[in-house]
Amino acid sequence: MSVIDLISASRRTVFSFEILPPLKGNHIQKVYDVIDRLREFDPKYINITSHHSEYVEKPQPDGSIRKVAVRRRPGSVAIAAAIRNRYGITAVPHIICTGFTCEETEYALIDLHYLGVCDLLLLRGDIKNMAAEIPPGQAHAHATDLQRQVNRFNQGIALDDTRFEQPETPFSYGMACYPEKHEEAPNMESDIYYAKEKVKNGAGYLVTQMFFDNARYYAFVERLRAEGVTVPVIPGIKPVVLANQLTVLPKVFRSDIPEALAAELRKCRNDEQAKAVGVEWGILQCRDLMAHGVPGLHFYTFMASDSVRQIAAEIY
Repeated sequence: MSVIDLISASRRTVFSFEILPPLKGNHIQKVYDVIDRLREFDPKYINITSHHSEYVEKPQPDGSIRKVAVRRRPGSVAIAAAIRNRYGITAVPHIICTGFTCEETEYALIDLHYLGVCDLLLLRGDIKNMAAEIPPGQAHAHATDLQRQVNRFNQGIALDDTRFEQPETPFSYGMACYPEKHEEAPNMESDIYYAKEKVKNGAGYLVTQMFFDNARYYAFVERLRAEGVTVPVIPGIKPVVLANQLTVLPKVFRSDIPEALAAELRKCRNDEQAKAVGVEWGILQCRDLMAHGVPGLHFYTFMASDSVRQIAAEIY
């Protein structure tokens, strides 16, 4: 079943989460450990992030420093297949624009189709510290451009406009949205416009950037509904696990920290106390979202799988 079918068929708020591929050279068991820790809460699907090459500084024998392009987390396609085969859980690899040519994306779609992995999350991706310098026209600039390529693939049209056998099971996909506005959007109206475009052109659901203030999510969904957007809008949840995230998260992700949460984090003397505050806030936040009938809760587990487990144990 596709993600949208799993959400529609569920009688309760769907539990799902996102994982990172292991760092290059590490064993996939690190992925399995996270899944095994959270499997008891019946995840309907699991997302796998995708990562482009980035520059790292490496010391040279002569004492100089040289920037080297490294892709630290390969394997999203393979891990999606491994999760599907090992656990029978729907796997959702991220397909991103940044750092990949349109041709590389086409081959990834071909491989995923061969493997029977037919659910995707389409994203622009992070442009910070990107090593690959792809000539204009060879890569997508926006997620909506990537969306057009996937739609054409579903129709049996290749990049060079040649025809191939139309996939028996076309890709279904979700896309991102931003209750607190994308950092590059000029205004909220622009964000709403692009969310509408994504849905109009085939996105079966939207999943939000992390947020901590439910009022922002409710207001955002209300605006989408007023604009005729009816697809599920799935809240993205990231528990606070470090004391410095009080300032880091607003800076990196443009996520507002409500004063009630900020006040508690300011009292924390160490990361362990901050983690406990993050769990408590996450439980309250998720219970409120569930009481409002959200279709699912999607957890970002990087550095937070233990916290996600504690929250899930209280709400599921």
